[in-house]
Amino acid sequence: MSGTPSPSSPGRDHPGEQAAPDPIRLLEIRERALSVDEVFAAVGDSAAGGTALFVGTVRSHDNGADVEGLGYSAHPTAEAEMRRIAEKVIADFPVRALAAVHRVGDLRIGDLAVVVAVSCPHRGEAFEACRRMIDDLKHEVPIWKHQTFSDGTEEWVGA
Repeated sequence: MSGTPSPSSPGRDHPGEQAAPDPIRLLEIRERALSVDEVFAAVGDSAAGGTALFVGTVRSHDNGADVEGLGYSAHPTAEAEMRRIAEKVIADFPVRALAAVHRVGDLRIGDLAVVVAVSCPHRGEAFEACRRMIDDLKHEVPIWKHQTFSDGTEEWVGA
């Protein structure tokens, strides 16, 4: 399934089937706790038939090792990079609304690290757009994770 609907599909010329004029509703890197409700509310749109939400949490293990905690740090350009990625997603899908927040600072097991949501006219587009947003964010935005393990070792990820 392509992210861009076929122009010959019935009803695809209706304004609700198209991307919204300014669909980026929330993009932020922050030190305070993240809220799924805040991100979900940000992408509410009466023309959206599907909303996809991804929540990344701090897990208790990584590659067979027990994680004690971790800290995220971001380059000063990280929010601009998030915007660049969001604009690419919007160019490829009929996004009605998009929101993404990523946490920095010290986090504990179970804390929310990232929340991404995308609403589109249809569910398939919403799923694909949300997956692209989180995958590209993880690979391209300069945010680094410093993990500490229960055996006293530590590791930088993404650095």
